[in-house]
Formats: sequence, C-alpha cells, structure tokens
Amino acid sequence: MPTITTEDGTEIFYKDWGSGQPIVFSHGWPLSADDWDPQMLFFLGRGYRVVAHDRRGHGRSSQTGGGHDMDHYADDLAALTAHLDLKDAVHVGHSTGGGEVVHYLARHGESRVAKAVLISAVPPLMVKTAANPGGLPKDVFDGLQAQLAGNRAQFYYDLPAGPFYGFNRPGAKVSQGMILNWWRQGMMGGAKAHHDGIVAFSQTDFTDDLKKIEVPVLVMHGDDDQIVPYADSGPLSAKLLRHGTLKTYKGFPHGMITTEAETINADLLAFLRS
Repeated sequence: MPTITTEDGTEIFYKDWGSGQPIVFSHGWPLSADDWDPQMLFFLGRGYRVVAHDRRGHGRSSQTGGGHDMDHYADDLAALTAHLDLKDAVHVGHSTGGGEVVHYLARHGESRVAKAVLISAVPPLMVKTAANPGGLPKDVFDGLQAQLAGNRAQFYYDLPAGPFYGFNRPGAKVSQGMILNWWRQGMMGGAKAHHDGIVAFSQTDFTDDLKKIEVPVLVMHGDDDQIVPYADSGPLSAKLLRHGTLKTYKGFPHGMITTEAETINADLLAFLRS
C-alpha cells in the first residue's frame, strides 16, 4: 500500500489516482479515505487527479498512541502534499477534515493551493464557551468519548443508523450498506486515535485560521445537520473567510457527501470550474 512516513515515524496511507489538477480530500471522524469514494470516482472520470489519505490512527495508517491533534493532522497533510509535489490543488474537507484543511492552510500557507471546500465542517468551534455561546456543551463530547470507551462497535453502528445520515428522520430512506460501510471504516481505526480525536474536532478554535485564508473557499452545509449544527458552523465560517461563499442545503444531513453525492459532486464541479 502507498504510504509516507512522517517525522515522528507515523505511516500515513494514501490513494493517488489519475492526472490533471489535483483534488485532495480530507475525511471526517472516525472514517477513512474510503468515505470519499463517490467523489473520487466522479472527479477521476472528469480528468482530475484525486488524492485522499487515512488520518493518523484511522483506516490503514499507523495506530499511533499520540499526535491526535490538529497540529499533527495539518502537518501530516503538508507532508503528503510535499511528498506528491502537489500544486494548484483544491483541498476538500468533510467534518473533522474541514478543520484539518483550514488548519493546514493557516499553518503551512497556500503556495500549493488554488481553492478549498468545507463540507459539513467543524470550524469555527464546536464546543460551547463564553465566546461561542451557540456551541454544544462539553458534556455532549464527553458522552461521545464514554460511548466509544464503553462499546465502540455498537456506538459505531448506532451513529450512522441514526443522526449521521439523517436516517432517524421520518420518511428517511435507510441504506443498510451505508451504515455497514461506516461501521467498517470506523472499526478499521484505533480507539485511542478516535477517543483523542473527539477533543481535537470539538475543542479546536479555528477562528484565527479562517481569517488568514486568502484563497476562495466554498462552504457547503446542510441545515438538518445533527452532528455539526448548521447555525454555529457553516454561516459563521463563511463570514470569517476573506473569500468565502456559503451554500446551504435544505434538509441535508451531516453525511451528505454520501447520501446526496450527486448534488454535492455537481456543485463541487461547478466551483472547481468557476
């Protein structure tokens, strides 16, 4: 399997398909590069080079005991883009991956980047604080860690079967295949990485990172996102960005890159060609 080794000895698995302008995909917690299959196949068929990696501790990358924070996530992404010598790249991040993209751009600069896309992404800040009164209480994230530690396999079945894909909504068309594929990806990764990752995606404040970004950024968010609530995420990020555009999807869930792939892919393509 293609991997790179980071400065701290962590092996990062990646996929690199095709040629042309590169699109780099950063996945959500606790998944893997496989979550981008609908996007990678779509854009590969339209002449783009598509790249996606498994975050440290996730998927096929090393189940390292440490480094599960946004600084390491961003540094690992920078190491991958340097290794592949990617230029004029479009970085697309979903959920936690959106935070990874934002922190990468702010921490490592934009010399290799043309545009970015944040989909159902965690910035600016998920947890409730005095400065972020609309955030979720820390108890919510403590509860996620407790469920993970108590019975990770059941937790990883219940989350996609319910709020992640909006399958708990009246009239939802439930896909057992999507649920099991989510479960498969989650269980491939390491419990320690996923446990620490909850802190990374919920408590990292990306406000200053967003203000630094100068490339055009498309912010895509569903207004029925039960994982990263819309009002405290997408609209706030778009306002903080210098060249941000918000696109809101009525009724779409957190996992809309999978459940609504046709719509998301078409809008991504339009943004890339704009």
